[in-house]
Amino acid sequence: MSACRAPRRIATRRATVLATGAAVAALALTACGSGGASGGSSDTKFVQGKGGVDTVPRSKRTDAPELSGETLADKRLDVADYKGKIVVLNVWGSWCAPCRAEAPNLAKVAKETKRDGVEFVGINTRDNDRAPARRFEKSFGVEYPSLYDPMGKLMLRFPKGSLNPQAIPSTIVLDRDGKIAARTLTALSEERLRTMLDPLIAEK
Repeated sequence: MSACRAPRRIATRRATVLATGAAVAALALTACGSGGASGGSSDTKFVQGKGGVDTVPRSKRTDAPELSGETLADKRLDVADYKGKIVVLNVWGSWCAPCRAEAPNLAKVAKETKRDGVEFVGINTRDNDRAPARRFEKSFGVEYPSLYDPMGKLMLRFPKGSLNPQAIPSTIVLDRDGKIAARTLTALSEERLRTMLDPLIAEK
């Protein structure tokens, strides 16, 4: 009996690995892209905004997926622990030129909006070693934590048709209820980042 089941288990395992690999490969195609176009299915509820920022009306927002794991600092982090705060999720890689361009803006706004109940969390991806990513954080004064996600598995948890990350860099903002409220697929200026955050900070 067990001998017959083994090949089936191996085949299933291979199929899972292949599917994951294909999804990560698809994501890699848009790595460090210029962004701009929004994806999703025909039933998406988000509004394509000017300047590459897409938003979702408050009544139509969906819950963010479970996002937890080890950080670059080897600590455990669960984004769900930030519920009640606005959360900025920034997908980045140390090898990505647009990520380097936007990093000082993210670091500055993170410090200045913390008093408004805003928390920043990075998702570091496609860095096979933590050392370059840690040097990136130190170089640009990034003090907020980043989940270490070298294979991009966390990015694949976002539901199809939502404001999911489709490029590197991508930035997604969650409202105080842990729901997906805004996204951009381009490197952020300080002004554009504040444009994403200000309406959510004003929500009661």
